[in-house]
Formats: sequence, C-alpha cells, structure tokens
Amino acid sequence: MYVDMEDRVMTGHIFDTYKQNFERDGFVMMKDALTAQQVQDMNAQLRLWVDESRNHDKAYGQIADGRPRFDVEPSSHSHDTPALRRISAPIEVSDIYLDVMRNNAALDLTAHIYSPNIKLHATKINLKLPGSGTAVKYHQDFPFEPHSNDDVMTVLFFLDDVTLENGPLEVVSGSHKGPLHSLWQDGVFTGAVDADIEADVRANALKCTGKAGDACLMHSRLLHGSLPNMTDAPRCLYIVTYVAEDAIALDRNPIPHKYDGEIVRGHYTGRVRSTSFEMEMPEYPKEASFFGQQSKVES
Repeated sequence: MYVDMEDRVMTGHIFDTYKQNFERDGFVMMKDALTAQQVQDMNAQLRLWVDESRNHDKAYGQIADGRPRFDVEPSSHSHDTPALRRISAPIEVSDIYLDVMRNNAALDLTAHIYSPNIKLHATKINLKLPGSGTAVKYHQDFPFEPHSNDDVMTVLFFLDDVTLENGPLEVVSGSHKGPLHSLWQDGVFTGAVDADIEADVRANALKCTGKAGDACLMHSRLLHGSLPNMTDAPRCLYIVTYVAEDAIALDRNPIPHKYDGEIVRGHYTGRVRSTSFEMEMPEYPKEASFFGQQSKVES
C-alpha cells in the first residue's frame, strides 16, 4: 500500500506522542489498532469456540506442554451459561488470530517504542462472558515471564466495547517504574500481589475503556487487574505479548507454542541486552491458566 510522505510524518508524530505517554504512564490507549474486518473475523471464530465449550464440563484441548488449551470457570460454566475464560495460543488453531498477531497497528507502535526488532512471546484470549464471575487479581506480567531486559509489551486488543460496567482493565499509572512485587504468598505462587498492596493501589487505578478494535499497550511491569463483567454482553480481549528481539527469556514460556520467538518486525541480531533487577522466579503453571493459580489467593 502506498503511503505518502505527509502521512508518514503525521504517523511519526502520533507515535512519538504515544511513546512519551507510554514511558511516563506505563501504558497507552490506541484507537483502531485493528480493522473492522479483523474484529468481525476474530469474533466469528470466537463465537464458534464459545459454542464448542458448551459441550465440555471442564478444561479441554491441549497445548504444547499437555495442559488444556480451553479453560472454563469451574464454578459457573454450563451448557446453558458457558463460562469459557481463557484460550491459550489461539494462533496455533486459527489462521485469523495468527494473521492479526503479525499485522496490526499496535505492533507497529510496539516497534516504535521498544526497538525496530520485535519478536513474539505468547498469545491468549481472556473472556468475561455474562454470568461467569471471572475476575483478575492485581499483578504484574513480568514476574510471570522474566526476560534479560524488561522491554516486554502486553497488548490487549478489545474484541468488544469495554465499558465501566463489564470488567475493564484497571491499571496503576506509573507503577512500571516502581518495584517488582512478589507473586508468592506464604510459600504459594498465587500469581497475585499481596492483598494489602492491591487494596492500597486499587483506589487510584484507572479503568481502560474503549471500542472494539482499540487496544491497550501495557508495560509488563505495570500493576493491573480487573473486576467481573456485570452486564449481559461479553467482554473479551485478545492478548499478545511482544518483546524486544534482544530480550532473552529467563524461564520457560508459560504458554508454549510453535511460533515462540518469531521475528515479527525488524530482524534477528543475535545479541542479548541485560538490565539490572532482582525478583523471585515464577512457578511453572500446572493449571490450565493463571486463573487456576490466582484461585489459590484467599478471598
């Protein structure tokens, strides 16, 4: 597609503003990160998966390490009220999601923010279907997926309109510049920060709302969580983790897949870049998803 010089300059200015806001806040909202056709195609596939889940009473399917690909909310999932809450590595079973992972405006912005050279780490879909009760306790992503440097971007693509009522992402602006919080509580890897920390930061958290096709680009050290969907409509996110090409994983990928490390922008350099930090290593998940780990947190 031909893009004239004026459009390139305008896009550069917009991306520079996005980058400044991202570096300050640890996240940035991007409108129209996906095309209308991409959203339509992704939701059509997602509806098929939700309908398929009606025929299962527990997590099912299989990813590379043998854990289930499709995770359901154990207390509320049924044929009549499906509560599918996680699809791991959808790019392995859908060319639609694979193509979107490789071709979207948020990936271009990620390359502008972090490096011209970007690779893929992981993909998943988080669903909050009506009546599911699915919530996400506060955490940072980096302790789940440590790398030699923290140029790790979590991109959350909105597949539905996200409102204040349907369990929007809540982020603590600027927390990416603060400490790496432990996700271990009393010797148990819960995938969540201490309850006192959550209670302290939640009052100042910002709710990220937007239209289907928008995206939130979030630094992997940013504190975030979300409440259940209280509406009668779905609220689903396609989540892609991109990393700078010179960020080397320090542990196994918690969502292993055949495209791990694929260069999606720029090129392979064969170099490693390290930054200084200290943290506890994560526990490799035994459950279908991190929702199982977070269920170990006492209410």
